[in-house]
Amino acid sequence: MDAIYDEIGINYSDLRMPDPRIAERIWAALGPSKTVLNVGAGAGSYEPEHRHVTAIEPSSEMISQRRHPATVSVQGYAENLPFKDNSFDASMAILTVHHWTDKPKGLAEMYRVTRGPVVLLTFDPSIRGSWLGNYFPELMALDDGQMPPMSDYKAWLGPVEISAVPIPYDCHDGFLYAYWRRPHAYLDGRIRAAISSFWKIGDISEGLQRLEDDLTSGAWEERYGTLLECDEWDFGYRLVVSG
Repeated sequence: MDAIYDEIGINYSDLRMPDPRIAERIWAALGPSKTVLNVGAGAGSYEPEHRHVTAIEPSSEMISQRRHPATVSVQGYAENLPFKDNSFDASMAILTVHHWTDKPKGLAEMYRVTRGPVVLLTFDPSIRGSWLGNYFPELMALDDGQMPPMSDYKAWLGPVEISAVPIPYDCHDGFLYAYWRRPHAYLDGRIRAAISSFWKIGDISEGLQRLEDDLTSGAWEERYGTLLECDEWDFGYRLVVSG
């Protein structure tokens, strides 16, 4: 994961701004915790305000872009957290679990160092709700290979509550499906550069050309124009909270 984000992380913090509506869901799930560990913290998106946050992140490039420099920041990996048992009131991992080399071990480590809830924002690969897959079918294969099924989280964390996180049409964050109602955004190489999935699947020139052609001809709107009337949509993002 560190090698990926050392390369694609340039200007990441400018393109991956936290969306306040998603942040509210995450912060509520953290409960009254005063100390929070953020695992795979990236540039610090969604870290709760007015709490003491310790961030652990493998990429030096991402650490250099942190929005809150005063927060304690440690370079390291989820699979080997350098903290004692029950060190934190709560822990969080936001759109990062799929990058870990050993997901069960990483989540076991989070559980070990946390007294209260473990909060994850992740993705359910069984959901096929995005038009992007019609232009970039490699995305679905990638999700199948890297995104754990929801049943795994119960096996790894014990009782969990799983809830859908619909994505607003004007989402401030720039993750993969954030631009579902702004299809022209995917033609922008700068935007794609902050989305790890595009980096992983490699050459997407054919899909980009088809998308551009369909946007120019009106074929995209003819097929997917009903989405333009929606304020939010469930693309498979899930909030997982340990009991």
